[in-house]
Amino acid sequence: MEAEHRNGLEEALAKTETEADAACKAATGALRSLKKFRAAAQVGNLRDLQKAVETAEQAIVDLRRQFTTAKAGWDFDEETYLSNGAFVSEVLATAKRTGVHIYERDERLYCYPSLIRVLPNDRAVVIDKTRERRLRPSVLVHHLQELQNKPVRFKSEAFLESLHEAYSTAVKTRGKERSGTAAIVPLVEIYNLLTLLPGQAKEYSRQEFARDLYLLDQSGVAAVRSGATVSFHAARGNEASSKIIPIVTKNGQAKAYYGISFTQE
Repeated sequence: MEAEHRNGLEEALAKTETEADAACKAATGALRSLKKFRAAAQVGNLRDLQKAVETAEQAIVDLRRQFTTAKAGWDFDEETYLSNGAFVSEVLATAKRTGVHIYERDERLYCYPSLIRVLPNDRAVVIDKTRERRLRPSVLVHHLQELQNKPVRFKSEAFLESLHEAYSTAVKTRGKERSGTAAIVPLVEIYNLLTLLPGQAKEYSRQEFARDLYLLDQSGVAAVRSGATVSFHAARGNEASSKIIPIVTKNGQAKAYYGISFTQE
């Protein structure tokens, strides 16, 4: 089992795939022998019937032996492998070999524009909101590459309107003297307002919020329907790390958002 973990899930699955393929070939041989047995019985070919029985019996023995080998060969501690970081390391290594840009940050994998979270107990990953059970590293990386090559589906205008509504609420709590000004509000505060209802923070994580901020920033959409224009502000160096919204850019660079403001034209 430890050796399999050193070799990785890809190699363990490749070995089992080969053994399963051999079992499939044995099954094909068994089916062919059984068909000959049936054909002899259908026409009453007594000379070939006994021989067909013996051949089919041996083919079934071979099939059972091959299946037993394949079954015994799959002895992999899946839950441990998925939960101890080995799976993530193998996915990152596979992505690097194949030229797909995947980065790890804050217990998530980021493959622009997708966020991936591993669910060890469920033997699955979640890509954005979609559960994916194809975990063979080469298959998963190829799937992520396909998603990456598709046009980004992100409703920039709607997201910006939501930010503006939360921003307006945050400014009102600061007093009348700040109303109508381009006050800088920490984005962490905006996130907290967007996820006020019970369970919403679980449904919409800070990592997803950070990703959406970056997608909005990249989209070029900057003005809401009322005419106010958004600006994002980087940390000034003295803000606590808990108030920073970090993200990995499409090119793998670290980027940190701190505040947001809207200026009315």
